[in-house]
Amino acid sequence: MPPSTHPHPHPHPHPSVKPAPGPDHSSRSVPRHLARGAVGFGLIAGAVALVPVTGPVVLLAAPLALIAFRGCPTCWAVGLVQTVSRGRLERRCADGVCTLAPARPAGTPPE
Repeated sequence: MPPSTHPHPHPHPHPSVKPAPGPDHSSRSVPRHLARGAVGFGLIAGAVALVPVTGPVVLLAAPLALIAFRGCPTCWAVGLVQTVSRGRLERRCADGVCTLAPARPAGTPPE
């Protein structure tokens, strides 16, 4: 998806470094991501806890958690790691071998 149409654009601190391939489950900030998790887990817990009171119809609220998680709870957890590590880690590739390394400070030329 081109960067201009991506729903959550995150400019990379080093424009010459391409982001890792694969889905991006991250949020714009850690507090925002934690809020999404609280909503998702709250919907699941509430749906299960209220079954004895309201009956199985309350379980229809559980799929709304998938919207908050942007997938399953595992997707949310992966997104949390992506959100926390953004700007701190970068992928470096040389001679067909890629490694994950601490990000260089802005303005530092690539090696």
